[in-house]
Amino acid sequence: MQVTVDVGGRPGRPGLDCRGFCSFCYFKGVNEVEPSGCRRCKPYKKGCDYCSREVIEIEPGYKPLQQLIFEVSQKSIYSTPEMITIKGNGDISCYPHLLNLVRTVSDGKVPVFLDYTSGKGFSKGDEADLLVDAGVQRISFSVFSTNPNLRRKYVNDKHPKIVLNNFQTFCERIELYAMIVLIPGVNDGLELEKTCRDLQEMGAKGLMLMSFANTRKQGLIFGNEPIMPDVTPYGTEDIRRMATEICENYDMRVIGTPLWDPITGAPFALAHHKEELKRLPAIEKSATIITSSVAYPLLSSIFEELGDEVNVVAAEKEIGNLITLEDFEKLALKNVKERAIIPGMVLAHDRDIHRALRRDGKRRLVFRGPDELTVVPERSIYITREEVLEKEIEAFTGLIMQINDLGSNIPAFYAGKSRAQEGHVSCEHIHSHSSRRDGSVQASKKERIEQMG
Repeated sequence: MQVTVDVGGRPGRPGLDCRGFCSFCYFKGVNEVEPSGCRRCKPYKKGCDYCSREVIEIEPGYKPLQQLIFEVSQKSIYSTPEMITIKGNGDISCYPHLLNLVRTVSDGKVPVFLDYTSGKGFSKGDEADLLVDAGVQRISFSVFSTNPNLRRKYVNDKHPKIVLNNFQTFCERIELYAMIVLIPGVNDGLELEKTCRDLQEMGAKGLMLMSFANTRKQGLIFGNEPIMPDVTPYGTEDIRRMATEICENYDMRVIGTPLWDPITGAPFALAHHKEELKRLPAIEKSATIITSSVAYPLLSSIFEELGDEVNVVAAEKEIGNLITLEDFEKLALKNVKERAIIPGMVLAHDRDIHRALRRDGKRRLVFRGPDELTVVPERSIYITREEVLEKEIEAFTGLIMQINDLGSNIPAFYAGKSRAQEGHVSCEHIHSHSSRRDGSVQASKKERIEQMG
């Protein structure tokens, strides 16, 4: 069992609890935002606590220390957790009680994972040693560059050398996973090569290469685009290429987000391991899946192997959970069937979605699918390929069972099944899938990457 505790924070109002916006920050320029609607809204009302407040991370501030300690104790009442994850809306290095929180919840027994910091709250130089001694055993750290001048300018870091010294201490003593938001012409090219060499020499466990959203299509949904005028961010294929090259040349796990984990094949690793599709139940009904532009080719590849009962249609947005009503209103409807399944967390009210998907006169029924259908690379970097596949088998099994419950009837559904469907289990014999295998992959890193390609 793992326990997660959120310290809160206010990154979006305006750069509070993170000591100022990074140049590429998603929340920079956000003003008042009207509720978009979401799956948690009441059927008759658009706007709830989630889409009114949580989506733009409006919090009253950091939570009191005693409240967080109580939350952890309540979640750990029946058993001692294997790990406690501490995260926040602001930068957790800026949380004033971080050290005391780690000491208390770890108690020298339970490992602690600090899930995302840029380190801007470190200003003394000994923070890393103190936190590791208190129980921190893993950290994800947005380093941007090991060049202190670049961190000062683009991360808004007031103490870049001190922060980088702490960064090195974390690398040497615990599992550190570095994150680099790539800005063309700034921290790429030779600067990126130097940072990668530094990370390997310091002992970093992994590296996450990230693009940033600069347009609405890429995920800016608050009317604050562009974040950086006159900058065209790297596309998903560029990030994929660079992640693969760095993974081949350096001795650490490397992923590109939002698209590519060279070792596990996530997201949608099943698209690269189609022999695993025989573990899925047969599709007995017809439906359309509406997804993001990034997920579209991978999801299409999977469902083409499973037959022709389900087709996949792409919205313009690159990230499925950031699809809004505008995307549904722009979507061409000629290939959308009578039953449609959309990403579970799309940010639009169900009533408005139905209206947008019926504007051609057809009375379609629309259902929200699973909140998560795959493992995003930012999470797959911590687990094995086998574990990724198990999680996807479980999620796709749930999706197919939803299709079989809610989809349209298919005449003579057994006819014309694809070869991939042979040997599939039937729905009544589905058992829960759990991740039980943690065996290491024996092939070399380069061989594994080539298998993924």
